[in-house]
Amino acid sequence: MADNILEMRSITKTFPGVAALSDVSLAVARGQIHAICGENGAGKSTLMKVLSGVYPAGSYGGEIVFDGEPVHFRGIRDSEARGVVIIHQELALVPQLSIAENIFLGNERRGAGGLIDWNRTNAEAATLLESVGLRENPVTPIVQLGVGKQQLVEIAKALSKRVRLLILDEPTAALNDVDSAHLLELLRRLREQGITCILISHKLNEITAIADSITVLRDGRTVERLDTGSGEVTQERIIRGMVGRDLDSFYPSRLPSPGEEVLRIEDWTVRHPNRDRTVVDRASLHVRAGEVVGIAGLMGAGRTELAMSVFGRSYGRDITGRLYLRGREIRARTVAEAISHGIAYATEDRKRFGLNLIDDVRRNISAAGLRKLARLGWVHGNEEIKVAEASRRDLDIRAPSVMAVVGKLSGGNQQKVVLSKWLFTDPDVLILDEPTRGIDVGAKYEIYTIVNRLVAEGKAIVLISSELPELLGMCDRIYTLSGGRITGELPVGEATQEKLMALMAKDRETAR
Repeated sequence: MADNILEMRSITKTFPGVAALSDVSLAVARGQIHAICGENGAGKSTLMKVLSGVYPAGSYGGEIVFDGEPVHFRGIRDSEARGVVIIHQELALVPQLSIAENIFLGNERRGAGGLIDWNRTNAEAATLLESVGLRENPVTPIVQLGVGKQQLVEIAKALSKRVRLLILDEPTAALNDVDSAHLLELLRRLREQGITCILISHKLNEITAIADSITVLRDGRTVERLDTGSGEVTQERIIRGMVGRDLDSFYPSRLPSPGEEVLRIEDWTVRHPNRDRTVVDRASLHVRAGEVVGIAGLMGAGRTELAMSVFGRSYGRDITGRLYLRGREIRARTVAEAISHGIAYATEDRKRFGLNLIDDVRRNISAAGLRKLARLGWVHGNEEIKVAEASRRDLDIRAPSVMAVVGKLSGGNQQKVVLSKWLFTDPDVLILDEPTRGIDVGAKYEIYTIVNRLVAEGKAIVLISSELPELLGMCDRIYTLSGGRITGELPVGEATQEKLMALMAKDRETAR
């Protein structure tokens, strides 16, 4: 019998009107990496919140056995005292504090008189940083670190608590390929040190590469447990368990039929809003009706900066260049002007910039097009509900009603609300910035199907993505960016991941 460090038996968790978990069971062997897979809303994060005490004992049914003993965690402190530490997808670091201060926040290293011993704090932080492979001074403020390095600080923080079971919720969702590989290698090293890990991720290629075993959840229930050591676990096999069916292709088929040019950008240059540097340098591209044009680039290449500056100059300063819509030069100096010209931008960060998470589905959908619903300065409430209901039906937004709070929806359904908001403005050009980040394969397929439908209606789509297979699977042409400059343009029939990577890594000086 396997030596299990954790067993969760018949866990049931309900919220008003919703059964989030129904009789879920989970067993994790000591010293292994165990992955939990499932679509958005399957119950993965809820299960881990039960385990870590975010949802305290008594608020759920079932039993948790840790290291052979039944446990009843009343909160995070209880679980951490036993060595169970969770790192949430939304990192819990204080930007203005130093690395060392964040690592020991709430667990301060004190000396005589109860005062913080800063020499000990910084020395122990340096040792922890070395153990996770992060070469940074412990006194460096968190705000100066990229997301990948912040993830390593979170793991160092967990190690400072003598972690025995480390839970990581979507740790690579916002990381580039290099940082993701570094993080996965660190998890392998932790496994060698005897630390057990639970990994929640939508990146199935990472799971098949690193996990020893997998539990698949669907609709709040345990579907199956897979042992990757058998050599028979594939991404397709996991997907079948997650969605209950085979996905014949990760990307729905589409017959390209581009029409007239809709958007043209010429010699577009953008300066950083606070620093003395150019982030977009004389970029030119065009998009036709019924076409999906991709933009590929490494972290910091200027993809989002280009998109946001085009969308009503919502990023940057000293912006120069020309913008044409259907052959006519336009000015889009504000977001309102961009919307009036038929340009829409779905941000890469839907939770911060794309949605009002404390408001309902109805108001989020109508937010960008209130003028279409206004009469004498008043919004027509019944019409607003009708519009939201139509969007909920057309895009299959899974919410109890259009009055449901957006923040309580799954990531995939939140993304559909973002798309609904911009589709209500009836744009000619729709810029999608990382539209499938942080959502599961089933929801991704639904988003891809929506994109194909929009293209068939004659919309011009610009797709920005960090996932090269996604660009190759969805686009007709792909532009590459490096250092703010366009370094190449390839029709998808000629593009490969290798060719795109070579262009993305091209030195900006050689692209002049």
